[in-house]
Amino acid sequence: MTYTQIENTIIERAKLNCSNVDKQSPAVILLTEGDDPRMVKAAQLITSASIGRVVLLFKDKIQTGLSDITSISVFKNELKEKFALDYLAARQGKGETLDQVIKLMNNPLFFGAMYLKHGLVDVSVSGAANTTADVFRAGAKCLGTASGIKTASSFFLMILPDGRALTYADCALLPYPNSEELADIAISAAMNHQKLTSEIPRVAMLSFSTKGSANHEKVNLVREAFEIVKKREPNLVIDAELQFDAAFVPEVHARKSPNSPIKGDANVFVFPNLDAGNIAYKITERIGKAKAIGPLLQGLAKPWMDLSRGCSVEDIIMTAAVATLLK
Repeated sequence: MTYTQIENTIIERAKLNCSNVDKQSPAVILLTEGDDPRMVKAAQLITSASIGRVVLLFKDKIQTGLSDITSISVFKNELKEKFALDYLAARQGKGETLDQVIKLMNNPLFFGAMYLKHGLVDVSVSGAANTTADVFRAGAKCLGTASGIKTASSFFLMILPDGRALTYADCALLPYPNSEELADIAISAAMNHQKLTSEIPRVAMLSFSTKGSANHEKVNLVREAFEIVKKREPNLVIDAELQFDAAFVPEVHARKSPNSPIKGDANVFVFPNLDAGNIAYKITERIGKAKAIGPLLQGLAKPWMDLSRGCSVEDIIMTAAVATLLK
């Protein structure tokens, strides 16, 4: 496995990160798509590298001969009815019936999310064989959002060629967040950047305007989100509205926003919408030669991670390691 220095550090920290399930052992990682060969290979490598203990979920027939890996099947699993009753109790008034929900629990994503909710594992990774929409739907319906957060979103950890790590949010989930949602994205991204990098987050809420250089309803939305964040997290180092160069280049900061606490050294970038975020991370990755880890879901009550369906075994392992640091 070939990883950057930051990724290797994340893996080493994951090895030391004890489980909520068993405080004397490494984190317990659920991989919900055991029918995908990449997941099986990742489970073996995670186990052999002592990154965590793996529970591998299969839809029907369990693959045998997987040493030191706990394998379970959704098919005829005795927990399905218990999970269905708990799901129904949490979603009263949604019009779902017990029979419908028991059938829903045949889906490894929903069964896996309930398995995580019940504390049987610490974190979960899905998405090698399912779309982001399907993975997110199961996590949102079963887990709900984290305390103090109303909005689930996503972020990328971008590792630049010089070794610096930046967090970009939201780049994969919410097309046009309102000011409250944008504030949630900023707070979640700042918290997760610190968990993954051990750096103090310095958050730039981006716009096409810097400090009143333009007036527009979209600029006003960013300003409103900034005021919400400042009320909720007064000690967070954050500023808005900033153009990217004013947030990233010290010389431009000195000219455009000399009084900003972000002195051209932001490490967390909050984009005003999905258009900007998705385009920016792909430009940073392809032209800037950065390595993109993600999209990583954030704002849910427990670490419920998503993958690209084109992911590699290395991507699965890294996402699992990241998830253990976000629990």
